[in-house]
Amino acid sequence: MAEIVPYHDRDGFIWMDGKLVPWREANVHILTHALHYGSAVFEGERAYGGQIFKLTEHTERLIESARILEFEISESVAEIDQACRDVMAANKLVDCYVRPIAWRGSEQMGISAQQTKTHLAVAAWEWGSYFPMEQRLKGIRIGHAKYRRPDPATAPSRAKAAGLYMICTIEKHRAERAGYADALMLDWRGRVAECTGANIFFVKDGVIHTPEADCFLDGITRRTVIALAKKRGYEVLERAILPEELSTFSECFITGTAAEVTPVSEIGDFKFKPGQISETLLNDYMSLVQPDKKLAAE
Repeated sequence: MAEIVPYHDRDGFIWMDGKLVPWREANVHILTHALHYGSAVFEGERAYGGQIFKLTEHTERLIESARILEFEISESVAEIDQACRDVMAANKLVDCYVRPIAWRGSEQMGISAQQTKTHLAVAAWEWGSYFPMEQRLKGIRIGHAKYRRPDPATAPSRAKAAGLYMICTIEKHRAERAGYADALMLDWRGRVAECTGANIFFVKDGVIHTPEADCFLDGITRRTVIALAKKRGYEVLERAILPEELSTFSECFITGTAAEVTPVSEIGDFKFKPGQISETLLNDYMSLVQPDKKLAAE
């Protein structure tokens, strides 16, 4: 196993509250509200060939996520976009992962947090595919999660909020201990929802089916892949999908900024064969974000 390089102890620069600071100095106090109460929102972005894919769309979602959590980011969309580019340039990065994050600070401790200051930071680092390419082309194995995505009446499900990922980490770890790459999460009604950090799609008789994003994040990659599929002439149905339907699908794949497009070979006892549609959309997505490379075999 490769040696882990801790994220707090690296060379480079992080943009924090309006300026670039040395990586190791980009710190927050132990009594920061976000650490205790989850009052933070973030984005995950990828840069290919020096360009961050759908940067402004990510930035707009970051600001909207903060608004949903009822705090305001003072920087404009243009200023945050530029901060992301500045971080890449300062760290001499071309192909990388970019992580903007906004959070409530340490001015006030307790549930009430009106007096806290909003902070914003952007970091970037080299990060390859979430799943190794050889694994992606064969299809990853997914288990079943125990925790479910919550009712939108009980949590701000349309925000990319840090606290909503607590159960995702638990389920990701549980899946990996069982030999799986990820876990399929249901929603509070018992319907198929998503994986721990990616949206999910299925194929049956040439038609693509995906859960309606009514209680989990409608991913930017999800929307991109739906558009690519429709451009190819595929029918895409966004609908309620029940777990007992899994046996009726022939193909399955997941999408996300980190996962990109990754075929699935099994979900628990249900088997799938990565086929033409999964491979076509994987190639189409990689051709869109990285025009000079095709990562899937023709």
